[in-house]
Amino acid sequence: GGKALYKNKKVATTQRTTMRIGLGLAALGRPGYINLQRDADLSSRTVDGMQRQANVVMDELFRQCRVLNDGRDSDNRRGGGGGDGDDEKYIPWLDCARSYGLSEKFVGDYLRANDVRPDEVYVSSKWGYTYVADWNVELGEGEPHEIKDHSLKNFLKQVEETKANVGPYLNLYQVHSATFDSGILTNTEVHEAMHRCRVENGWNIGLSVSGPNQDELIREALKIHVSVAEDEGGGGKRRLFDSVQCTYNVLEQRPGPALLEATEAGMDVIVKEGLANGRALRHPALLEEASRAMIGNGGLCSTPDRLALGAVLAQPFRPRVLSGAVTAEQLRSNLGALYPVVAMEGGDESVALQGAEEMLTTTEEGKEMLWRLMEGCRMESEEYWTDRSELKWN
Repeated sequence: GGKALYKNKKVATTQRTTMRIGLGLAALGRPGYINLQRDADLSSRTVDGMQRQANVVMDELFRQCRVLNDGRDSDNRRGGGGGDGDDEKYIPWLDCARSYGLSEKFVGDYLRANDVRPDEVYVSSKWGYTYVADWNVELGEGEPHEIKDHSLKNFLKQVEETKANVGPYLNLYQVHSATFDSGILTNTEVHEAMHRCRVENGWNIGLSVSGPNQDELIREALKIHVSVAEDEGGGGKRRLFDSVQCTYNVLEQRPGPALLEATEAGMDVIVKEGLANGRALRHPALLEEASRAMIGNGGLCSTPDRLALGAVLAQPFRPRVLSGAVTAEQLRSNLGALYPVVAMEGGDESVALQGAEEMLTTTEEGKEMLWRLMEGCRMESEEYWTDRSELKWN
């Protein structure tokens, strides 16, 4: 049938598996962001300095991906494979946005400079906000760093800008922070334009959501359908959005049931802010579980970031998760939430360890820990988003 038309062209033809943990460039594409303790991690905030740092972290993602693939190859040679997809390769995943400063340019420049083929990487980006901070970290009282515009005119403008930066590499194009009041959920002109974009470019189309009513937005997005022309596979209707990107973490758990509905409806679920901009890492319940795990299994998957991201990955809606790392060390640690082999710095040696997600889902001790984490860290959504709105750009 016509369904194959909408399959992601790269994934459909190469039998490659996108890593379930990707690198989000919200904190690397611009000098200012709301994550905690940026000064400790970023030595230079110039354009060149931020691009160099982004390159370092992207290098690490590609390096870790090679190590994972080498590990799978050696397992298969030893006869440890045998399941479906054992001949598949992981490919790295990068997530950017028009409003993340120069994130699309950084990604496009990096991929071209390193001769990365379009089928060797998964790139997602977003339209709907324009970056207006002019490379400043702090702005005057009340001045925004980015301006939202979900109009047809802005979509048509930003999609061309995205194409110029990362066009050949792009797999997924998302509406950035859809809300009821931005009009995007009822604007059929924009819906049709996004669907045409999917047909013409072979991209998937998604939306990201934010705020205390993320669950309502997801359920509304699931209802949006567009007409499919006869020459696109038989006419009729299809759902507009292939994926949803949502804030979910040990603190903000409200969207869970809606995300499960999305997964069951066949949508790709992506989680952003899995560490709550660093706030989750300060929660006493998480720190207590991390110290308990350290004693229990030699500390191999028990750092607070790994446990927090592992708890997200362990959810029944089976999300892909974005790391907001701004250093190679942070990314390496984040990847330990899932992958049982993490390459160490300074050579090819690697250390085998159980990913936190596996520990939390396959052992009785881990399942109890997951329950305690989710119960002990949960916040009310309204309180979570109020606290987030008070985070300072730094």
